[in-house]
Amino acid sequence: MIEAAAFAIAFFFAMNIGASGTAAAMGPAYGSGAIKRKRVAMLLVGACAWLGALAGGEVVRTIGEGIVPPTVMQMEVVVIVLAAACFTLFFANLIGIPLSTSEVVVGSLVGAGLAYQALYWQYLLVIVSFWIVIPFAAFFLALGAGKTIKKYQAHLPFLRGDGKWHKPLTFILIACGCLEAFSAGMNNVANAVGPLVGVGALDVTTAVIAGGFFVALGALLLGGKVLETNGKHITSLSLLQGSTVSFTGGALVIIASIFGLPVPLTQITTAAIVGIGTAENGFVLWQKSVIRRIIKVWIVSPLFALAVSYSLILLFRSQDYYTLVVIVSVFIATVGAISLYRSVRQDKEQTMRDGEGI
Repeated sequence: MIEAAAFAIAFFFAMNIGASGTAAAMGPAYGSGAIKRKRVAMLLVGACAWLGALAGGEVVRTIGEGIVPPTVMQMEVVVIVLAAACFTLFFANLIGIPLSTSEVVVGSLVGAGLAYQALYWQYLLVIVSFWIVIPFAAFFLALGAGKTIKKYQAHLPFLRGDGKWHKPLTFILIACGCLEAFSAGMNNVANAVGPLVGVGALDVTTAVIAGGFFVALGALLLGGKVLETNGKHITSLSLLQGSTVSFTGGALVIIASIFGLPVPLTQITTAAIVGIGTAENGFVLWQKSVIRRIIKVWIVSPLFALAVSYSLILLFRSQDYYTLVVIVSVFIATVGAISLYRSVRQDKEQTMRDGEGI
């Protein structure tokens, strides 16, 4: 039963990864209008993410064996780690915030390591340092590219995608979005299946195939809100600007994946989008509430996952299963209530908009 629960949570987590970090990869293409139908964008994301997952073995090994010692990774611990990460990510998906799955799962693993007083601190510090460095690199690369694009678009109107240049620039943007989705699969699928590899329940090859499938499924079925947030609610993008965002994010994540480093793809992509927006509109973009809300969630989410994982493992070790069940039940009920409240509120808002339209 415990093993079945671990697999169920891992694959559900993989679906939420597809809905969060992976779905954001096609945000620039969708936001700029290169892909007009949301379903088409999600199909492309899913297919490319699955292909990328097949090349993500190094990151799977890092998540499974590089943060906490293998002796800590019992099946019960894997269930708690995955559950803590999954609940955190699912909550973020409900409110439509693009959350870093790498931060959430690493936070959960750190919580387990702290509970057992066993962590590979040196490698953990390397990972966290890249969480800070790579988004800043994405921001400044996109800022520089954005200023260059703005300069030359003023003198060369075809760079805006007018006339016969629209289709070639659209193709470039979609190709860059596919590259970023590939990098998402390469890096992020490890966050769901890495713990299963660490406990010996799956080998790396089987893990990336199965995990990639569920990431693709999650992007297709659950990724609509995050796609809207990253594509349209942060800043508007031209075709060339969107290509810059996707290529910057995808290239940086692929480089990190080659070295087995789990990095926050969504954070990197959003940093690149903000860099492009800052080049176009100045720092007035930072006054948008969605930017502030995303930054707050980025800071809180790994700490929240760490606290949940640490607390649940302490309860498990003390064999206080009643309290453990109560906490999990209350958390699920809270998430369900929030989901129901948001659904009712959105229905009311839609009704009001329909009434105003009449």
